[in-house]
Amino acid sequence: MKKPFLILFLFVNSLVQGQDRYQYQPPELLGDSWQISEATDEGLKTELFEKFFNALGAQEHKMHSMLIVKNGKLVMEEYFNGYDQGKRQDLRSVTKSVISLLVGIAIEKGRIKSVDDPISHYLPRFRKSMNADPDKQLITIRHLLTMSSGMDCNDWDKKSAGQEDKLYKKKNWLDHMAGLSVIHAPGSESYYCTGGVMLLARILEFTSGMDWRLQAEEYLFKPIGINDVAYGHTSKKQMPSEAQRLYMRPRDVAKLGHLVLNWGQWEGKQLVPASWIEQISFRKTQISGVDYSYLWWKLPFEKNGMKVDATCATGNGGQYLLVFPEHDLVAVFTGGAYNSEEDKLPFAIVNRVILPSLSR
Repeated sequence: MKKPFLILFLFVNSLVQGQDRYQYQPPELLGDSWQISEATDEGLKTELFEKFFNALGAQEHKMHSMLIVKNGKLVMEEYFNGYDQGKRQDLRSVTKSVISLLVGIAIEKGRIKSVDDPISHYLPRFRKSMNADPDKQLITIRHLLTMSSGMDCNDWDKKSAGQEDKLYKKKNWLDHMAGLSVIHAPGSESYYCTGGVMLLARILEFTSGMDWRLQAEEYLFKPIGINDVAYGHTSKKQMPSEAQRLYMRPRDVAKLGHLVLNWGQWEGKQLVPASWIEQISFRKTQISGVDYSYLWWKLPFEKNGMKVDATCATGNGGQYLLVFPEHDLVAVFTGGAYNSEEDKLPFAIVNRVILPSLSR
């Protein structure tokens, strides 16, 4: 069997041989605070994109959208499989990266003193469980941000007691998390743990008296002109607020990328501390061999044989917010390739179409 990434690269290699039917058009000006520009005016050649989109039209795929912002201007916007610019999309774990930004804001406001604060300071349930498991007093906010709490919580291991699907079946998810055993020294190893991010959302609520979703709208979304947001979950069960995911239009997702690219500033106003953007821009740990920061991934791409780093928010199914500071570029992908290697197709598109199209 061919390796998934090899299949993807072969797939893209075939795509770029497509016939010329699609012709590039700049995005539509909608009055949503986005400046629009021609791709070539911002140093992005369109030949490979035209071949790619021509061939893509003849293929079955699960991408929903692809947007590119270059030099602060929206230069490309394409939708597929019945999606359009007005439809909100399930961002899945991109929501975790938004919660990270809210933690940075909470620290700036003095609601959270430090990432090195023990979580038991903010979560009474954990104070109660520390007598039974003293190692829990060592778990800090930093450990939740880097998914290195040491608790038996691994979404990618169905045997893990804190695995995400098991968590949703509990009557009280917080009690369940507080009852998990510490099986690794906090800070020693990182495993993907949605429950830890739910704890962060609860801490945000405890320190402010505000639902984390209201904080997101007040401190992030409204200031950058995002006004069409919903929250939900694919489960038919009633989900706690801490487990709910963002549903957002791709243009608005790109605004979050532009905010990160500009060190937390929007139109001259500092919304997220620049020091926090710096923190999420550097590797803190690794999860399954991939660099990870404070709920943001550090993913390596390649241009002309040279490594190009991106700060990334990702979600199951092909939801990607990719920020390339070196090239003043933001790319957004959404899709429906849930629990499938097809959700990695955007990585190949970045390497084989987007980055090679940048002018020297």
